[in-house]
Amino acid sequence: MALKNDIIKRGVPDVLKFKDGTQITTKEQWPLLRKEIISTLCNEEYGFLPPEPSNMMVDIVSEDTKFCAGKVTLTKVILKLQMDRGEFSFPVYCSIPNDAKSLPAFIHICFRDNVPDKYMPVEEICDNGFAIFSFCYNDVVVDANVGFKQGLSTLLYKDGNRNPNDCGTIAMWAWAASRVMDYVQTFDVIDKDNIAVVGHSRLGKTALLTGGLDERFAYVISNDSGCSGAAITRDKTGEHIHHITKSFPHWFCENYKKYVNKEQDLPFDQHFLLALTAPRKLYVASAEADSWADPDSEYLSCIAASPVFELLGVKGFVHPDKYPEPGDVFHNGNIAYHLRKGTHYFGRYDWQKFMEYITKNKNVL
Repeated sequence: MALKNDIIKRGVPDVLKFKDGTQITTKEQWPLLRKEIISTLCNEEYGFLPPEPSNMMVDIVSEDTKFCAGKVTLTKVILKLQMDRGEFSFPVYCSIPNDAKSLPAFIHICFRDNVPDKYMPVEEICDNGFAIFSFCYNDVVVDANVGFKQGLSTLLYKDGNRNPNDCGTIAMWAWAASRVMDYVQTFDVIDKDNIAVVGHSRLGKTALLTGGLDERFAYVISNDSGCSGAAITRDKTGEHIHHITKSFPHWFCENYKKYVNKEQDLPFDQHFLLALTAPRKLYVASAEADSWADPDSEYLSCIAASPVFELLGVKGFVHPDKYPEPGDVFHNGNIAYHLRKGTHYFGRYDWQKFMEYITKNKNVL
C-alpha cells in the first residue's frame, strides 16, 4: 500500500468519481464517466479535436517492393482529406512485410519522415512480423508557436484566433493519427484487432490522446511522455505546467494556462488520460535518467489508472509495491510498463519490449 499512499499524499483525484463526487461501482456506469472525462480533458488541457473529414482520397507517390533486402514493401502515399473549409493533405509511409497475412501494426507518430529513422528500426519491426505506418507531425501542423497560421490549423482558425478550449497541436496530431487509422482499415493484410498507436515524448502525449479517444486502437503506447502525458502532475519532479505552457503554448488549449502554479486545482490528473484506454491495452515506458519526465510519476499514474481496468473486468497494472528499477518489465496486466537505463530517447530496447507485449497479448483483447 506504500505507493497508493504516495498517490493519496499528492492529492490525486479519484478517477472513478464524477465531478459532483458520485462514485461509480459498476462497469455499466463507466461509459458516462468516460464521456465526462473526455470532455474535461479536451476543455481544460488539449482542446477539442477537429471534426472528421467528409471524404478521404489516397494518392500513391512511390512504391519500393524490395525495401529491406526485398523483405518489405515501402509505399509513400498522400492522404487528401476534405474539410469544411477546404482540402488538407499530408504524407504517410507504409512499411509492410511481403507475403504476410493478418499482420499486427503500429501507427507511429514521428519526429521526422525518415524510413528507417533513429527512433524507428523498420527492418527489425517488420522482421518481427509487424507492419508500420508512420507520419511526421510537422507535416500536419508545424511544432512552433507561429500563431496557428500553418498546416491543418489554417482550416480550423480564421487568422489564427482560437477560443479557450479550441485544440492545440497535440490534438491536431492526434486527429491525424486517427486519419491514418482510417486508411489502415482499408488493408486486408492488417489484423484490425491488433493495431497500436505509439509515440515518444510530446508524441507520446499525442499517442495517449489518440488512443484514449479512438477506441479502434487495441494498444496505446507512450514512450517517455512525462508532463501532460503519462506522468502524474501533482508534486512531480522536473517539468511542470508553468514550464511546458511557457515553452510550448501551442501544444494545448488556452484553458490549460489557468493551472500554472495551481496544479492542485486541476479537476483531473494524467491518470484520467491513461484510464481512457480501458479495457484495452496500455503501455507506458520510462527512462531512468529522464528526470524532466519523472519516471516515478509515470509509474504512479499507471497505478492510479488501474482501478478503471479492474472495474471493467480485466487485469490492470500488475506490479510490486515499490518504485521500479532499471530493467524492470511488467507485462502481466492490461497496463504494461518498463523502465530502461539511459536518458530521454526512443530506442531498440523500447521497440523490442513493445513488440514482446503485443505478441504475447494479440487477439486477447
